[in-house]
Amino acid sequence: MGFRKSDYRKKAYKMNVIADFVKKRRKQAGLTQEEFALRAGVVLTVIRKIEQAKDNLSLSKVNQVLKMFGHVLGPVNEK
Repeated sequence: MGFRKSDYRKKAYKMNVIADFVKKRRKQAGLTQEEFALRAGVVLTVIRKIEQAKDNLSLSKVNQVLKMFGHVLGPVNEK
């Protein structure tokens, strides 16, 4: 059972929301991507991938970044 095209679009949309949130909050904090990566304890490429809405990230790394703003991601029942 694979992803349908509509599933991919939903996933891409959700990653765009996360990307916009992280980028906006990082800039509000006055931090460069490099500074933010250092404070969040992740490598620079993680921040870049999140802000570019890439979907090949581990949930633990995304959560490590989101925790900087008091947020985390987890499973959600969409029904």
